[in-house]
Amino acid sequence: MPRDLLHDAAARALRYLEGLGDRRVAPAPEAVARLSAWDTPLPAEPTDPGEVLRLLDEIGSPATMAMAGPRFFGFVIGSALPATVAASWLAAAWDQNTGLHAVTPATAELERIALSWLLDVLGLPPGCAGAYVTGATVANFTALAAARHVVLARAGWDVEADGLFGAPPITVVVGEEAHPTLIKSLGLLGLGRASVVTVPVDGQGRMRADALPGLAGPSIVCIQAGNVNTGAFDPAPEILAWAHAAGAWVHVDGAFGLWAAAAPARAHLVAGVADADSWATDAHKWLNVPYDCGLAFVREGDALRAAMAVRAAYLPTGAPRDPSDHTPELSRRARGIEVWAALRSLGRRGLADLVERTCRHAARFAAGLSAAGYEVLNEVVLNQVLVSFGDPVVTERVIAAIQRDGTCWCGGTVWQGRAAMRISVSSWATADSDVERSLEAMLRLAAGETHGRRAGPGAGGRTDRR
Repeated sequence: MPRDLLHDAAARALRYLEGLGDRRVAPAPEAVARLSAWDTPLPAEPTDPGEVLRLLDEIGSPATMAMAGPRFFGFVIGSALPATVAASWLAAAWDQNTGLHAVTPATAELERIALSWLLDVLGLPPGCAGAYVTGATVANFTALAAARHVVLARAGWDVEADGLFGAPPITVVVGEEAHPTLIKSLGLLGLGRASVVTVPVDGQGRMRADALPGLAGPSIVCIQAGNVNTGAFDPAPEILAWAHAAGAWVHVDGAFGLWAAAAPARAHLVAGVADADSWATDAHKWLNVPYDCGLAFVREGDALRAAMAVRAAYLPTGAPRDPSDHTPELSRRARGIEVWAALRSLGRRGLADLVERTCRHAARFAAGLSAAGYEVLNEVVLNQVLVSFGDPVVTERVIAAIQRDGTCWCGGTVWQGRAAMRISVSSWATADSDVERSLEAMLRLAAGETHGRRAGPGAGGRTDRR
C-alpha cells in the first residue's frame, strides 16, 4: 500500500475537519453543481490512485453538508469524536470481516467488551445479548425478530422453521408518534405496517397510558424513549406493567433517548425502561461515532441467537460469542471498534458531560427564541427544540433563510398540525460560542422574514391532545 497515498489522504481529511468551524454548513450551490464533473464514462484504463483521491477531495469535499462540524442541527446526528475517526481509519486498514471470533479475534473481543460497557452506561441488565448493526432501523428489526421468535414460540410456533404462513396472529401495539423506521422494521418482519394497533398520544407525543387497548394472544408492545421531534418519553412503568401482565413482549425504540441514562441529571427520563425485553439505539447519534453504527439489545440472548444465527460447514464455530449469531449480516465491518474507542476515550464522566452539555445547548436555543417572542412548541427535556415563527408560510420561509445563510442548518417538520423548525443538538463539537453564533443568525433571519410579526404564546391555535 503506497505510503504517500495514505499520507495524502490523512492530510486532506485533516484539512477538511480543521475547516469545518469556519465554512458554511450547507454546501454552496456552485459546489453542488461541480459534482457533474464526476459523471463521466467509466475509464477504459486504470487511473492513478492519487488522482482518484484528488477528484474525491477537490470536487466532493466542498459539496458536503458539514455534519461533522459544530453547527449542524438538522437531525439527531453526532460529529465523530477524534478517537473514533482515528479508530475508524485504523479499522479500515485492519479490514476485518467481523463475523466469527475464530477468524477475527481482536475485533470480536473489542465488540464484546464494548457491549458490556454499553449495558453498564445505559443501565440495562448485564446479561443482555447485543448486536452491532447499521442503524436504529436495523436495530429495531433485529430486536423485533427476537420478539417475534419468543411470542410465537410461546404459542407453539417455530417461525424460523415454518415462517408466518399459518402462524398465530401477533398483536403489535405502537404509539401514534412511533418513528417511521420502527414501522418499516415491522413491515420487513412480515408483521404489517398498517395492521398495528395505535395508541393516542398527548401534546408532547407520549403514549397515553389511559388509552391502552386490551391484549390477548401473542403480543408485542413498542414504546419510545425520546420522540424525534420533542424528545419526550413514553410512560414506561405504566406501559410495562400493563404489557407484562398480559404476557406481551415490550420493545424500546431509543434511537437517541436511551443515552439519557448516561447522564445522572437526565436518567429519570428513562425510569422503568430497563424492565423491557429489548432495546434499539444508535451509536452514531449521541455517542458520536462515525456512520454507520446501530445497537440492538435483547434480554433473552437465546431468542436473539435463534432469530439470527447462521451455520455452514465452512464456518468455524464454538467461540463464546460469534458476532454473526446476533446480527442479520454474516459479513460486515468491525463497527464496534469505534464504539470501544468512544467509550474508552470519554469514560463515564465524559459521556455524561456530552449528553448534559448538548441538552444545555438545546435549552439555550429554546430560551433565546422564546425571549424573542417566537413560540417553542415542546417541553425541552432533552436535546430537541421545536419552534414556530408564526403561520406555516412564515415558518417555512424562516427555515429556508436559515438554510441558505449557512451559519447553521436546521430542518423543518410538522408537529401535531403545526409547521415548526426542529433544532437537534447532538455534537461533541458544539461549543457555547457556536450556539450563540447560530442563535444570532436565527433571530436576525427570522426578524427579516417575519417583518416584525411575532407568534406569541398560544398563537396559531395550538391544541394539545390529551
